[in-house]
Amino acid sequence: MKPDAHARFEDDPTHDAALGAPLVALWHAIWAVAVALTALAAQMMDGLKDAPLAALLLMAFPGVFGVVLMVRDSVGLRLAVMGGWILAATASAGLTGGVTGALPGLILTPLTAGIALDHARVGADRLTRMGAFAVALPLLAGLISTWLNGAEAQGPLLAAVSGLLAMGAIIAAMRLTWSARQRRLDEAEGQAARIAALLEDQPALTLLLDPSGRAVATWGTPPPALSVLALTEQGLISAVHAPDRPAVSAALARALSGQSVEVQFTPRIALDRRVVMILGLFQHETERPRLIAQAFDGTAQFARELGLETARVEAEAQSAGKTRFLANMSHELRTPLNAVLGFADIMRQKLFGPLPERYAGYADAIHQAGGHLLDLINDVLDLSKIEAERYQLAMETFDARDAVSAAVALVRLQADDKGVDLAAVLPSEPIKVRADARALKQMALNLLSNAVKFTPAGGSVTITLDADGPDLDLAVSDTGVGIAPHDLQRLGRPFEQAGGADQKAQGTGLGLSLVRSLTELHGGRMTIDSTLGEGAAVMIRLPVMVVESDETVPHETPVTVEA
Repeated sequence: MKPDAHARFEDDPTHDAALGAPLVALWHAIWAVAVALTALAAQMMDGLKDAPLAALLLMAFPGVFGVVLMVRDSVGLRLAVMGGWILAATASAGLTGGVTGALPGLILTPLTAGIALDHARVGADRLTRMGAFAVALPLLAGLISTWLNGAEAQGPLLAAVSGLLAMGAIIAAMRLTWSARQRRLDEAEGQAARIAALLEDQPALTLLLDPSGRAVATWGTPPPALSVLALTEQGLISAVHAPDRPAVSAALARALSGQSVEVQFTPRIALDRRVVMILGLFQHETERPRLIAQAFDGTAQFARELGLETARVEAEAQSAGKTRFLANMSHELRTPLNAVLGFADIMRQKLFGPLPERYAGYADAIHQAGGHLLDLINDVLDLSKIEAERYQLAMETFDARDAVSAAVALVRLQADDKGVDLAAVLPSEPIKVRADARALKQMALNLLSNAVKFTPAGGSVTITLDADGPDLDLAVSDTGVGIAPHDLQRLGRPFEQAGGADQKAQGTGLGLSLVRSLTELHGGRMTIDSTLGEGAAVMIRLPVMVVESDETVPHETPVTVEA
């Protein structure tokens, strides 16, 4: 059943925007009593003529009628009471001659009633404006009465009393209205403060955006590498990595059309991180459309997705370049391992229901051991192909920052879990190189994994990428356990490890060997510098920079080079 007007009026949160029903009813009652007392006093003192007495009784009637607002309040009833005031004032002016008559102050009563009866549910100051315009009716009625009957001398005391009654009613209505509105403002400010405090405690960043993407207001904790100051001054688009800007602009447009949109992008000042933002339309009746958004750190999600995609691409690239023996070996070893990892991951994520804690621990152990074994098999196969001179470099022109950023993203979770600070120092301008993109990412990934593995909690690992003439310099430094001088000469050969038994148990000795081999396939060299107990630094120099004349060649087809 459709709710009636009265029910909607009572449930409206702006019900007390002007005067509430009890105050309006009280104001009407006071007016009726005041007018009645005035009539009684004037009759007892001098004896009123019929016309002024009838006018006062008419003006008391809207006051009596308005008392019903105490029992029932609705938009229609307030409009009816307002109509009663206009009719009573017009009739009274006609009886007494209006401004030249005995009760000139009563002409202002429509305006007075409009102030008292006004309500946000009726419309902003609608009844007040109606009352102001309606004053013309009593004026006109008084002029017509004077023209027909002629002006009649009246006592000044009664005229002054009518003016005082009207002015007192106006002042009372305005005072009560202002008080009610101030109370509503205070309540709204308190509610806004509570909402702001709640948003500030959220782990995500909540934003109010204008249609262009500039932040109008922000609450909560921003994701790493997303500057609140930049969002406020320059806007969301300027904080996004250039390749992701079209997707973010499209998401803003869809959100403005009323859709709920989720978009992932790379922050401009941290290419190894990702931010996930959820956008929706926020439209207030009195404001232009705006967007409400929440931004989360999406680096972990991106790393998981990128890891799965990278594993798939690497598996396909390896299968295409292997001999029959290596292809069979890969199939026989990797296929069951992938199945083990897949089922273990399903159990870890509890996709088909909860597991006992003990079995959940077993699933984690299976997944960790299977992943370690899979990495070992991959390294062995790659080294086997290099030693057999069958490893193929797929040479192509690309931005070296992309490969390094992808490697940093994959290692970010491992570093965060261990409590190691991982930083990437990358140039702001693109670094165009002609090399094997997968191999460059694999080199950066192996060096970062080793550095994080042998750096205790609280330490730091830094990867630096730079161009030096025709050479590309890639360096990874850490504040870990370091390498003894007698171990430096052996590192870089297959299965050679440094340190004690506990350190050797953390790896296989294939990571640095694979990095050295891939570096030499590109015609470069690898150097290691370390101080025991203070940390280590590994630098790779590759002669792969694209000279200016090469940049004018449009979209060359990748060339495969055999080792």
